[in-house]
Amino acid sequence: MQKQATSESHRVLFLNTLAFTICFAAWMLNGVLVTFLSTNQVFNWGPVETGWLLGIPVLTGSIFRLPAGMLTDKFGGKPVFATLLLLCAIPMYLLSTVNSFAGFALCSFGFGLVGVSFSIGIAFSSVWYPREKQGTALGIFGAGNAGAALTTLIAPKLLNILTQSGANPEGWRMLPKYYAAMLFLMGIVFFVFSINKKPSSSAKHWVDMLKPLKNIRVWRFGLYYFLVFGCFVGFSQWLVPYFVGAYYLPLVTAGILASCFSFPSGVIRAIGGWMSDKWGARKVMYWVMGSSTVICLMLIVPKMEIYSPGQAVVAVRPGIVTGVNPRAVVVGDKSYSLIEKQVDVGDFDEKLMVFPRKQVWQESVVEVGQKVERKQLLAKGVTRIYFQANVWIFAFLIFLLGTAWGIGKAAVYRHIPDYFPEDVGVVGGMVGVLGGLGGFFCPIIFGYLLKGTGLWTSCWMFMFVLSLVCLWWMHVVIVRMMAKKHPESVSLIEN
Repeated sequence: MQKQATSESHRVLFLNTLAFTICFAAWMLNGVLVTFLSTNQVFNWGPVETGWLLGIPVLTGSIFRLPAGMLTDKFGGKPVFATLLLLCAIPMYLLSTVNSFAGFALCSFGFGLVGVSFSIGIAFSSVWYPREKQGTALGIFGAGNAGAALTTLIAPKLLNILTQSGANPEGWRMLPKYYAAMLFLMGIVFFVFSINKKPSSSAKHWVDMLKPLKNIRVWRFGLYYFLVFGCFVGFSQWLVPYFVGAYYLPLVTAGILASCFSFPSGVIRAIGGWMSDKWGARKVMYWVMGSSTVICLMLIVPKMEIYSPGQAVVAVRPGIVTGVNPRAVVVGDKSYSLIEKQVDVGDFDEKLMVFPRKQVWQESVVEVGQKVERKQLLAKGVTRIYFQANVWIFAFLIFLLGTAWGIGKAAVYRHIPDYFPEDVGVVGGMVGVLGGLGGFFCPIIFGYLLKGTGLWTSCWMFMFVLSLVCLWWMHVVIVRMMAKKHPESVSLIEN
């Protein structure tokens, strides 16, 4: 790492960020493309095939992050990043020619390698900036996560144009070609205009480069990144069916609202890096983990309707029922007033509700001409308690969660140059592997939880527990560190 930032540093950071944005947009392509192909029956893919095609790029882009980081530490970011962009353009282009699930899966495996661009960019950017500026620099680079939102917003519109609004379904084949062209051109630009630089650890043997992975701190950072990045990737895809299934929204609307989560999470990352430099990554992570725990707890409450028996109406004397309507039951010459149902069941769905609403009404159980006895039931009481995390309230909460996780992503990686200044590529690569695996496993976990509980909000129960575990572990470690270095400060942290 160098002592101060230069114009060359800023140039490399700009190219890294631009390349990473394009790579991340390509990495998330299947979320839109596969949904389109299966929905329009271009291919006869069921939920299982669709799930695998969504997960394969995320999986391959995760498991190869460690070797990508090691290669960057060994040879520098310029040749590794440029080669990655050019190579991934090939399977992306070939995706336009496939006619089978196997072919689509194979090409997805190939272009999914663009996901390793994060490890390359982190290691390559860190060597160009001094330690006190690395949080900001890595945060700016990480803003390339916004590529996910760009694909969510732009790709559906491109598909609509290319397929002539569905009249020519085969027009989808041009979309992978566009993405392949972007990857190829970015690879050429990166190779021509970037400047190579290697860390001092580049002379290490491959075995020695892996020694930092023995440190438990690496795996703790990996757990944090599993939460703030892996779960971010998982929800970037899961929120679309969530909005459709839980709120009955059209697919296009669901995609737009899902971008309220993914877009700020990517853009705010740069601010997260600056905050980590200014106030310290530990303080920022405390805020992130605490916010994540509280917001996920708020999101646990499901949309629910509870019906319970209410106050009934009984006859005070025997007689013949002479009249029945929603407002009264008449027995002989005596009228028994009923509480009329004022609001239809579905009307609450359109209201901006924060707190539960209660309805009470009474429904007749007798008919005109029926003979009734004293104390016989005339009308049953119904109490309905209704609660729904209104879609706009839900969208606002996931916006806040995405923002918190975006800041957290920068804060996690801000720790790495401090503890592993000469091994950013290796350590960052392994942390990236663990985080990326979250993007693969989370939708699978969410699916099983939904199937097992029948609650869409079961995913937030999982996130609440995970956030709480991360917060607890981080607090315990920091308290132990302070107890070792500054015993007098422990009470301040614990209080």
